[in-house]
Amino acid sequence: MAVIKANSADVRVLARLMRAEAEEDGDLGMLMVGNVGVNRILGNCLDFKNIRNIDDMVYQSPGGFEAPTKSYFYQRARDADIRLAKRAIGGERTWPASNALWFFRPAGDCPDTWYNQSNTGRFKAHCFFSPTSGDCPAVY
Repeated sequence: MAVIKANSADVRVLARLMRAEAEEDGDLGMLMVGNVGVNRILGNCLDFKNIRNIDDMVYQSPGGFEAPTKSYFYQRARDADIRLAKRAIGGERTWPASNALWFFRPAGDCPDTWYNQSNTGRFKAHCFFSPTSGDCPAVY
């Protein structure tokens, strides 16, 4: 059962985002990017108020993702990426991105906080950051 509404075009957009942001981190890393995207839609909090669908989330400006500014994002979604996007849309969550709304790839260690949000952990190249349950209860 999907936790957010998504048609086939939405699934492909999310799949392209996941690959463009975290392909080097493998399937699990891409799934975590999907977790962050789904959480932004579910959350309706902090920087992501009124983000109601995948297009709103992917193309949010300012505050969105870097991938849509790069040509690699616009390549066709692969079947494996589409399967991962469907898993994220279906509600599959993976720590440390389970409740995360942000991630980034630092040059070194993950900072303890990023824009006042707590570091929940690192997976390969990316650090993940989650709001408190009080600030954003819908992602918990």
